[in-house]
Amino acid sequence: MNIGKIIKETRKSKGLKQQSFAKMCGITQTYLSQIENNVKEPTTSLLRKIAENLNLPLPILYFLSLEKSDIVKRKQEAYELLMPSIKSLINQFFSDDIEK
Repeated sequence: MNIGKIIKETRKSKGLKQQSFAKMCGITQTYLSQIENNVKEPTTSLLRKIAENLNLPLPILYFLSLEKSDIVKRKQEAYELLMPSIKSLINQFFSDDIEK
């Protein structure tokens, strides 16, 4: 899993700067940077707050952080085929544009 990468990508896709997003989450920019670079592992309660501020349900954040190596070998081919479409659907569904 690469939850830090997904947090960073999602934050950037929503046009949020690291410093302002860290403030929204009640943490320092340094700590957010460490999370996004997988140096620090956030608590579940902090992950909930991050997911909330990204307007994503926590299970979706976890799902998006899955990598091919997290999937059993016999299902990796299906993962590679399906994941781009699933990510696209999730992005469309949780896009801020839909709320407007």
